Amino acid sequence: MDTTPGDYGSPRDEQELAAAADIMVQSYAMAPAAATTWTQRVGASSLRLIREGGRVAGTLVFIPMGQWYGGRNVPIVGIGGVGVSPVHRGQGTATRLMQNVLREARATGAPLSTLYPATQPLYRRVGYEHSGARYEVRLQVPMLNVSERTLSLRPIEAKDEAAIAAGYQRSAQARQGWLARGPYVWSRVYAPRDGTATGYLVEGASGVEGHLFVVRKSLAGWKQELFLSDIVANTPAAARRILSFLGDHRSLVSEAVWYGGTDDPLLMMVREQTYTVKLDMHWMVRVLDVAKALEARGWPAGLSGALHLEVEDDLFPENRGRFVLEVSDGAARVRKGGDGSLRLGVSGLAPLYTGYQSAEALRMAGLLEADDATVRAAVSLFSGPQPTIRDMF
Repeated sequence: MDTTPGDYGSPRDEQELAAAADIMVQSYAMAPAAATTWTQRVGASSLRLIREGGRVAGTLVFIPMGQWYGGRNVPIVGIGGVGVSPVHRGQGTATRLMQNVLREARATGAPLSTLYPATQPLYRRVGYEHSGARYEVRLQVPMLNVSERTLSLRPIEAKDEAAIAAGYQRSAQARQGWLARGPYVWSRVYAPRDGTATGYLVEGASGVEGHLFVVRKSLAGWKQELFLSDIVANTPAAARRILSFLGDHRSLVSEAVWYGGTDDPLLMMVREQTYTVKLDMHWMVRVLDVAKALEARGWPAGLSGALHLEVEDDLFPENRGRFVLEVSDGAARVRKGGDGSLRLGVSGLAPLYTGYQSAEALRMAGLLEADDATVRAAVSLFSGPQPTIRDMF
């Protein structure tokens, strides 16, 4: 079944908005009232629908933002809330929905699209692949023995919003894959779905040095758990002050929980290994524009080299063919041509691009073909910290 351009787009009226909410109920077992609130919060301008036979058949959320790669903010389109009506499943509806949204995303100029998969085969069919991971950190609060009082810690006020955003960016731009947050993601920091967040600002003589947002969750026997929808420490003193603040809750709080990567600097300041870090979920990336994506990210300073790529892409003819990637002085230039000595599909390019998998690992997985010298060059150029994301979207 082909879908004409008029069959894809934002909700046209309240009836279609209600249909999107009903698909959320049927797809994610949401309560009807919660699904209605969710669609209203997301807003019609961010929702996308596919219509088949005159009825709303599927929906998703279109989220323009960015991700930090090599210290540069690469524009992306995040995809969330993908759902298909039960009566339209098994008919290729989700694939057609994703093909339409990928065309729209590329048309915006974004070179990448990123999502968390509820199921992987669908997204692999349209060119996504595992490209990073999100980890859950659980810290045993009663075991904290950090004492830092030289910095002040106070409740966040409305006037602090710009300082909070700047502090997060300072931290995020040094972390591979972290989001350059837009309004949609920031709304989930300030107002998580599962509670009310209270924000705290850490300040020193030089100004704001960190912040955290805390949701208190009740457990059995008067105990609590602290969920941190954001936790940022841009100086060692701020990190110690935040850990001290968490430790001050030891009489009632069993654990503090947040998300990020296995390399969280806060954990280096904990005396013993009184924490766990476990995989929460892999996220996937789809390269929308090969040349633009490679030129948009940052590259290792002081490293230079070239790769001759040959890329296959079933959806975008512009991505097919041979490209020469030339890297020097932390930047890249891409031109058409070359000998195509490194051959891969667009899905294999995604984990190479983010640094999630090395060229050697991708060759072993059958996602890349190249000789040993070309693989070594690719390993060197794409080396870097493991890509992670703190936020769910």
